[in-house]
Amino acid sequence: MKILLRLLLVIVVLVVCAGGYLWYQLNLPYQGFQEAKILDFPHGTSTSEMAQLLEGAGVIRSARMFQIGRYLSPSATLQAGEYKFDKPESAMQVLRKIARGDTFYYEMIIPEGSNIFDIAEIIRGLKIFPPERFVSVARSPKLIQDLDPQAPSLEGYLFPDTYRVNRQTNPEALCRTMTHRFREMWRKLETRADVHQTVTLASMVEREAHIPPDRPLIASVFRNRLSMGIKLDCDPTTVYAALLEGRFQGTIHRSDLDSDNPFNTYKHSGLPPGPIANPGVGSIKAALNPANTDYLFFVAKGDGSGGHTFSSSLAGHTAAVADYHRKQQK
Repeated sequence: MKILLRLLLVIVVLVVCAGGYLWYQLNLPYQGFQEAKILDFPHGTSTSEMAQLLEGAGVIRSARMFQIGRYLSPSATLQAGEYKFDKPESAMQVLRKIARGDTFYYEMIIPEGSNIFDIAEIIRGLKIFPPERFVSVARSPKLIQDLDPQAPSLEGYLFPDTYRVNRQTNPEALCRTMTHRFREMWRKLETRADVHQTVTLASMVEREAHIPPDRPLIASVFRNRLSMGIKLDCDPTTVYAALLEGRFQGTIHRSDLDSDNPFNTYKHSGLPPGPIANPGVGSIKAALNPANTDYLFFVAKGDGSGGHTFSSSLAGHTAAVADYHRKQQK
């Protein structure tokens, strides 16, 4: 009887020791890599396949430990997606991370006034998909035509904001998210104004204004010129026309000003066919409520403030332009 009790005691001790060792191994942090690892687990990836990928990348010490941890967590559902590992973690920590679906996202920051070509360059830097695919999708207005039947593209409706994207994000989904964000913003404004004209004007204001106080003043200049039938002579529209035709060289040339492209407001009267950039709320509000002025011209002050000098007459504008050049020569 004593021998049996001793044997049972030894077995209990061995089981406790084995359990303790197993717990230790499952919760022992490990890092077998130098730089951060990003692993993608597509839908349908098995536990065994995940374990092998994790071990191969140096995220966990042993694929077997990960599988044991999965066996001990029967209610956990391992979720597909892209995961980033950049610090020592135990097999159980990695398992819980994947079970939570704590996937890795890039933050894509779209500044106010970005156009589709600017956004494409941001996408190029993130390397989530070819930027040319984004431009191709963004040039089709179908996602916004119910709101703006006149829209020639999605330009103006890809709302500038911070977006979370990953390598599973595609251009169609991104454009859908960005236009949805615009719709939410537009609804909150509770306006019955024509969305096409408002956003087109706001995009020009956004590209011209460098400080917020100038926005309603610039909007007033454009409104006044439109009401008087004076061409808008807006440099950013000329640049945009050149971008659309793939010929912009970084500065405006005489050939750009003489271009027959319908977006060139030096050549054509009225608003361009659509927005030339994606404006923020401030510029949209300025387009909805321009300042009450008789200004017809504006030019940069040239003093580093980012502000503009506004004029009601050509003589006043000519003097302001001369003052700008004097400051630039100092």
